[in-house]
Amino acid sequence: MARIAVIGAGMGALTAAARLAVAGHRVAVYERTDTYGGALRRFERDGFSFDTGPALLPLPAVYRDLFVKTGKEPLESRVELVQVDPSSRHVFADGTQVSLPNASRAGVVAALDEGLGAGAGKRWGDFLVRAREAWDRTRRPLLEEPLWPNWQVLAEREPYPSVPHKRLLRTRRAGTLAEIGAWELRDPRLTALLESHALGYGLDPRVAPASAAVLPYMEHAFGTWYVGGGLRELARAVYERCLARRVEFHFGADVTGVLEKDGRASGVELADGSVAEADFVVAGVAPGILDRLTAGTVVRGEGEVPPQPAAAARLTLLLALRGARPEGTAHRTVVHTEDREAELDALFGTAAGHPHPTVTVLRPGDPRLAPADHEAVTLTTVVPARSEQPWDGLADHMLTVAERAVPGLRDRLLWHEVRTPADIADATGAEGGAVPVPALAAAGGRLLHPSNSTRVPGLFTVGGWTHPGGGLPHAGMSGALVAGLIVEGPEFRGSQ
Repeated sequence: MARIAVIGAGMGALTAAARLAVAGHRVAVYERTDTYGGALRRFERDGFSFDTGPALLPLPAVYRDLFVKTGKEPLESRVELVQVDPSSRHVFADGTQVSLPNASRAGVVAALDEGLGAGAGKRWGDFLVRAREAWDRTRRPLLEEPLWPNWQVLAEREPYPSVPHKRLLRTRRAGTLAEIGAWELRDPRLTALLESHALGYGLDPRVAPASAAVLPYMEHAFGTWYVGGGLRELARAVYERCLARRVEFHFGADVTGVLEKDGRASGVELADGSVAEADFVVAGVAPGILDRLTAGTVVRGEGEVPPQPAAAARLTLLLALRGARPEGTAHRTVVHTEDREAELDALFGTAAGHPHPTVTVLRPGDPRLAPADHEAVTLTTVVPARSEQPWDGLADHMLTVAERAVPGLRDRLLWHEVRTPADIADATGAEGGAVPVPALAAAGGRLLHPSNSTRVPGLFTVGGWTHPGGGLPHAGMSGALVAGLIVEGPEFRGSQ
């Protein structure tokens, strides 16, 4: 039985802790804040309750596997898991609208043909077939296995099978999401639908590799799910699973350093000067924090995965509305920007301000989230990380945009709270409130993440800033990978 110190209580760290504890190890978690869950937080006021981080769960199989492997019981015995249908409603710049059924290719094709015109559904359906091929080519190396030592193979090969496109007497193939939209989908509304999946993670579709096609494919193939009471309930369930497996938790415990002895990690030092010895250390923290904890000894070296580009953050508005949610309202509506280039330039270029945001409107319709005959609504948009701009102006723009999906919104508004990137930074420790993206192939390795193993023996990294990257499913996968590497050793090659 090994002693294992886990730094942080985010979802990746919690899943690693539960798996390591059930394998017989003595696990202690040290979290600098007063609670667990990382970005999965909750805000409550006047009988209203809101998720302040992720609000929908893709790929629930990751957490189903966790509960089976750590207790031989289904996830559904601990949380209410509801498939969202429709998966999403989209309001496009020209005013057309479409609602997409959850995990139904035929249903999505029919809905797009009806909403956008004959042929739109077939083009999207054909794209999903190609996206599935990219998924099949990359699923194991990017999600289920430790990062390959020869990761350059993933960096150099574009797994998306682009359709040949003749342009100016030349035959070309799409290498970016924007080119897929222009050359294969050939409809600005379908392009907006495609690009919204990447934009939600702060990826610029003009440079994001075509392999990002796996993002809409994952949602299409595995569905979109909601956890009753909000996704904070998922964090609670995983935390309680850790407690049941006798994981020790120390909240308000700020780790200031990773100790080394004889060339390997030997424990952690805390802000109060105390030391917790360990045989292994698992760090679920952002890169800048990890560098400080290790005095720079875990920096990437020549031949390792290159540094990621600056990530984006999110601005969130929590709205308390009078009046009940109308029958048949979609759980999630994406209101697309009316000026794509202005939005992209504001996010990824030098343009000032952000007057044309794409806004996601979340209306769960969960009676546990609001008083009777009231509604709790959440608005989110992507913003540049590390930005210090005042947010009131953008928040007002978001309300205006959201009125395209929620008529009479301002008249129903009782109050609202603004959650800025600084709030994300407080919860997660990520500089500027940056949100990590999932690992993606191609693009020279820009969107790969560092290996869970580090250059310090006995020290491992877990969570969204390490392989396989950001997103709730990916956090759970990173926990499984770290547990496998510690339990089985460096020969571990992932679950079969």
